[in-house]
Amino acid sequence: MQLYRTLEALRRPGSAAPRVVTIGVFDGLHVGHRAILERTQREAAAARCRTLVFTFEPTPKEFFSPTNPPPRLTRFRERFELLSEFGIDDLFCPSFGLVRSLAPERFIETLLVGALDARHVVIGDDFRFGANRQGTLADLRAAGARHGFAVSEVAPVFWQGVRVSSTAIRQALKLGDLEGARGMLGRDYSISGRVVRGLGLGRKLGFPTANVNLKRLQAPIDGIFAARVTGLGSRALAGVASVGTRPTIGGREPLLEVLIFDFDGDIYGEYITVHFVKRLREERHFADLPAMQRQMHVDVAAARAVLTD
Repeated sequence: MQLYRTLEALRRPGSAAPRVVTIGVFDGLHVGHRAILERTQREAAAARCRTLVFTFEPTPKEFFSPTNPPPRLTRFRERFELLSEFGIDDLFCPSFGLVRSLAPERFIETLLVGALDARHVVIGDDFRFGANRQGTLADLRAAGARHGFAVSEVAPVFWQGVRVSSTAIRQALKLGDLEGARGMLGRDYSISGRVVRGLGLGRKLGFPTANVNLKRLQAPIDGIFAARVTGLGSRALAGVASVGTRPTIGGREPLLEVLIFDFDGDIYGEYITVHFVKRLREERHFADLPAMQRQMHVDVAAARAVLTD
């Protein structure tokens, strides 16, 4: 998948191409997003065009609320990897601050027509665009008639009566409902990141954990989980994961730690993905380290039982 971060990059020789374009944040790349992407791919195949996802960084909600945005389901790299796996040809991800003030007509003329050469635009039913979200589906269809591109609207997807959305998935994760999140995502919820050095406390207690930097202001998930880890070979490895601030030792910043069962390799610097299978319990403050150590033995046994069912 080819990544473009600026308009200048799109104007370079060899970058121009007729495209079928879809627009959105695509946080989590859930089954509703996948319905939009599948429609984009079908239209592109019929028109012999490239597929392009037009997204933003930071997300609009992060831009307008930088100190208290909703927790991200996927960081930019994770979104990039998921879209690439899906088979999208191009990703256009400008800074949201550079495009947020464009009036709807200028958004269409400058970006969709001028920069992306859109021949077809595929959107969800709640799509709005341009400054102050003034642009509507009707505006887009009218502009398409003038500029020569088609517009398709994709209906929402429901799971067990719930409209699938990034917000609904965040709510499920906050409640520890991994089954609900899995149904809406179409896969286990996961977090990827590079293994970094920690305090070494887990190894001293007999539970050597891999520490993963969340790179998020807020984590969408917290507690202790049965988990699987990929990125360290050809197969997934079983383990138990913790997401939280580690209150027993006075921690403040959220951190992902994972104990990989029956594994003792040096993986500092490795990029891994932790797939959350079942929430075992909430994060707790223990009276002392021996009490925490006893609970860790219980958590390991519980995770092994879940992952061997």
